[in-house]
Amino acid sequence: MTIVLKKVESTRDIDHFIQLPHQIYSKDSTWVAPLDSERKKFLSPEINPFFDHAEAVYFLALSTNGKTLGRIAAIVDNDHNRFHKESTGFFGMFECVNDVEVSTLLLNAAEQWCREKTMDRMRGPLNLSINHECGLLVENFDDAPVVGIPYNPPYYADLLLHWGLKKIKDLVSLDLQLTRIPEYLQRAVSLIQKRNRFSIRCLQMDRFDEEMDVLWEIYNSAWEVNWGFVPMHHKEFIFMAQEMKSVVDPRLCFIAEVNGEPAGFFLTLPDVNQALKSMKGKLFPFGWLKFILGKRKINRSRVITLGVKKQFQRLGIDAFFYHATYKQLMEINIFRVDMSWVLEDNQAMIGPIEKIGGIPYKRHRIYERSITH
Repeated sequence: MTIVLKKVESTRDIDHFIQLPHQIYSKDSTWVAPLDSERKKFLSPEINPFFDHAEAVYFLALSTNGKTLGRIAAIVDNDHNRFHKESTGFFGMFECVNDVEVSTLLLNAAEQWCREKTMDRMRGPLNLSINHECGLLVENFDDAPVVGIPYNPPYYADLLLHWGLKKIKDLVSLDLQLTRIPEYLQRAVSLIQKRNRFSIRCLQMDRFDEEMDVLWEIYNSAWEVNWGFVPMHHKEFIFMAQEMKSVVDPRLCFIAEVNGEPAGFFLTLPDVNQALKSMKGKLFPFGWLKFILGKRKINRSRVITLGVKKQFQRLGIDAFFYHATYKQLMEINIFRVDMSWVLEDNQAMIGPIEKIGGIPYKRHRIYERSITH
């Protein structure tokens, strides 16, 4: 089979790039299609503020009769390289038929572009950075993916390993079945309340922009020592927040304050993938109605973010967050929670989640390969 590599340049090309997963997963009932309109905005340098500090190129692999066989993005995030003092290029948005020749062509193209940008390694998959969807699913292909977590066929790992990529870090997802609040957590929160060192409140949607300023400041402070972390620009954080605004339940977003100073936040999202599944990526003509009806049936959530500023991490804020969220979820009849993702070696986070009943159930992998000039 003759395969042609094509750089994405036209509107038609980007449409093919976005539509390819529908072909790859046409017989896979587990996959959930993202909204095509959202993907188009996300990938656009004119719309997504990520591209204020990064650049990317998209490639398609085509058969001679024009059928799309694979896709990939090659990315250079200047903020990442400045922050970590590296010369790292990234690849992401990887989708491919089960064919080594196709995957090799795509990965070679991404590597060549990164080499031309004087990068000395290529890491991924990241769609498009550590602050977005990242990692390749390598364990548990049966549970449906939750909102914001990638899904892929099992054979993708073989394609990446064949090309010479090696594991650099795993991201763990934990599954928590809610029954009753653990007694130890109840006792801990009772003691913490008596000390009265901080207060916790819910997100105020009528002050959404101001609240996002608070969360942005906490985010960049609380995660700065995490592996791979890249600080987010205000404009970029707000862009992502606006995309999530329609699905945020303020009862599940908690902000901690110490003497009026923002100290941490905890965000849980309803698993809107359950509502998106029947839409097949289309908002019109009836996708919006399917989404509204589907939202009423959501019975799962995802803990997407827990962050506490370093100077406040010994006050018990995290335990209070777990307790408040646990209680609220049970009150609204959601009894299953995905807690993701957590770095595989972050025992300070995994330990407490396991203590309240969380069980590791999925694993996503980030790979890397050196680039020789």
